[in-house]
Amino acid sequence: MTNYIKLPAILLLADGTVYYGKAAGKIGTTTGEICFNTGMTGYQEIFTDPSYFGQIMVTTNAHIGNYGIHREEIESDSIKIAGLVCKNYNIGFSRKEASESIQDYFQNENIVGISDIDTRALVRHIRHKGAMNAIISSEIINLDELKQKLAEVPSMDGLELSSQVSTKTPYFYGSPDATYKIAALDLGIKKNILRNFADRDIYVQVFPAKTSFEEMDKWGADGYFISNGPGDPSAMPYAIETVKNVLAADKPLFGICLGHQLLAEANGIGTMKMFNGHRGLNHPVKNIIKNHCEVTSQNHGFGVIPEEVRSSDKVEITHINLNDQSIEGIRVKGKKAFSVQYHPESSPGPHDSRYLFDDFINMIKGELAW
Repeated sequence: MTNYIKLPAILLLADGTVYYGKAAGKIGTTTGEICFNTGMTGYQEIFTDPSYFGQIMVTTNAHIGNYGIHREEIESDSIKIAGLVCKNYNIGFSRKEASESIQDYFQNENIVGISDIDTRALVRHIRHKGAMNAIISSEIINLDELKQKLAEVPSMDGLELSSQVSTKTPYFYGSPDATYKIAALDLGIKKNILRNFADRDIYVQVFPAKTSFEEMDKWGADGYFISNGPGDPSAMPYAIETVKNVLAADKPLFGICLGHQLLAEANGIGTMKMFNGHRGLNHPVKNIIKNHCEVTSQNHGFGVIPEEVRSSDKVEITHINLNDQSIEGIRVKGKKAFSVQYHPESSPGPHDSRYLFDDFINMIKGELAW
């Protein structure tokens, strides 16, 4: 285990609020939009989820690092969060399968964090004030200098980030002998989404974010998947155009999270930056088509505009968030296309929603599950 000394660190929010704590991870400075996740487990999956790219993560669970790092429990090939804020930063770990400590992991991947923060007070502040930019530093103690650096950080509103986390070249996942083929547009895709497809006898070709429908269509896929990812969907005209072309070709289409927002945009429905967003493992959602409820895993700071969904003659609402009545799922009228705002692959999280992958297969077969 790397020697670790708890040096002082500072967290400064864009509204001027300051928190003092101890350094976690690499000694340095990092910036991003601060957000919080209410999950009680799965910190490694959260760290590596590409949808968190550009964001400083506050974990509400009191202990982070206590079960170490397991190399198989990743959702992408590197840590994607911009920084970590936590209460108890545990260097020692108890799980035998773990290969290293969180401190070694963060140092190897150049992640800056801060611990010994009253995260409950911080989360209450964010919930009241809304999402905002922040800066963490364990090397700069001058608040005026930190404020100057923080002022240079762009707002997440209007920011295009998916092309930065997407694969640079196409690749395959699953068995070439699988019954069905799916073309996936990688806007920040999670590995467990690919695992869920492969487990259902599907061979996936994953394409870079800015791949056109014409290029993807050359493979002759049976269906198309639009992935999750970071940033503002309205700043992604290239992806909106791709979704429009998939719909125009009347191909089966399934979207998750950012893919849900892009399906809405492709049908003339606007998206908005949420006050706080939804991030955690226990968000209740009602499937109003099947009349049942499911506990879901969520991670998004943007959403579709509810009024525009309800007034649209192009889509039908399929899922509703029971906490705030936000739109969690839609399907396109007259098309073989649907999407959900949450994460049915659930890594981490409950498995209540994995039936949606089966719905997609049934759609490809021509056997609509609705």
